Amino acid sequence: METHVWQAMVDENISAATDLLAEPAMMVSSHGALKFDRAMYGKMAKEGPMVVTAFEFSDMQVEFPTDAMGILTYRVKQGVAPRGDKAKATEQVMHDSSTWIHADGRWQCVMHTETPVDDSMELPTKH
Repeated sequence: METHVWQAMVDENISAATDLLAEPAMMVSSHGALKFDRAMYGKMAKEGPMVVTAFEFSDMQVEFPTDAMGILTYRVKQGVAPRGDKAKATEQVMHDSSTWIHADGRWQCVMHTETPVDDSMELPTKH
């Protein structure tokens, strides 16, 4: 499901992305904490100054505290570019997490966090 959300962002397929969101959903990023509904997400995805151009996951860990909840943590290398100028894409590496719930017969993302990677503070990974 996480891959579907990211691919929808790359494809700028707003309806596919919003279909995977709980309502309301929440996010924490370098821009702060935000609670939003699907319409607000759609507006942000359509009008925001940056777009996602590519992504690559690594170090993914998944836990299912209940049959109806999944929590993911992972590292993502993402390409981002100014809207309308994908030729100016840059790469960012982030640590992300998402919480998914199974409700109304489908999986929905209810919470997402993202934190820029600081290589000097990397924790050792378990292999």
